[in-house]
Amino acid sequence: MKQEQLFGIHAIEKLLKQSPHLIYALSVQKGPLNKRVQALVDQAKRLDVTVNTEAKSFFNQVEGVHQGVIALVAKQADLTESDLVKMVEEINNPVFLFLDEVQDPHNLGAILRTADATGVDAVVIPKHNSVGLNATVRKVACGAAETVKLVVVSNLARTLKDLQQKGMWMTGLAGETDQTIYDMDFKGSVGLVMGAEGTGLRKLTRESCDHLAAIPMVGSVESLNVSVATGVTLYEVYRQRHLAK
Repeated sequence: MKQEQLFGIHAIEKLLKQSPHLIYALSVQKGPLNKRVQALVDQAKRLDVTVNTEAKSFFNQVEGVHQGVIALVAKQADLTESDLVKMVEEINNPVFLFLDEVQDPHNLGAILRTADATGVDAVVIPKHNSVGLNATVRKVACGAAETVKLVVVSNLARTLKDLQQKGMWMTGLAGETDQTIYDMDFKGSVGLVMGAEGTGLRKLTRESCDHLAAIPMVGSVESLNVSVATGVTLYEVYRQRHLAK
C-alpha cells in the first residue's frame, strides 16, 4: 500500500485515537520533547506503532510545518464515480458535498473538518484545477482527511447528472438568487455544490444544479470564504435533518 506523511500534532493525535492501524511509524525529533509530543510517543508505543528518533537535519529536509513530529500513514484507496453511485444506492438519504475547483489547501482542509463534524457521506472534487489531498490539507483537517470519503472525478458536471438520475437533488450555492439556504429542503438525498474561491460555480456546473441558493448577507461584504460558506450551509443541512421538529 502506498504511504504518505501526516503533519500536525492535532491531526496525528486524532488519527492515533480513531485509526491507529493506518499509521506505519512515528518520527520525532531527537532531544527533549514537549508534553504533547511525549504524549503522542507514549500513545503510539501503547498501540505498537513504531517510533523513530531522527536528527534535526531529517526534519529540515521535509517540506511543511511538522512541529518536530511526522507520521507515516497508509494512503487510502482512491474512490471513483462508480463508488458514488454505489453510496447513493446503499445509503438512506446521503449527503454529498461537491467542490467546483477549490484550490486552496487550507480551504479544503477546513471543509473536510466541517464535513466530518456534520456527517457528510462524501466530498467530491474534480480531477483537474483542484487541490488534492496533500500534507497541508491533512494537517488543517485535523484527522478528518482520514475519516471523510474524498472522491476525485474526471467530469464534475457529468457526475452531478449521473447522481441526479439516482434521485439526488443538487443545490448550488450562488449569490445571484432570491432563494436562501433556509428556503431549501435538505431532508432527502442531498448534493451541495460549492464554487471556487473568487470565481464561484462554473457555468456548466451551475446549469447542472436543480436549485441555486444563497446565504443571506446583511453587511458590506459580497461573499464569504468558501470554507466558511460551506460550514454555514452544512450546519443548516444538519439542523434540518437532525434538529428541526
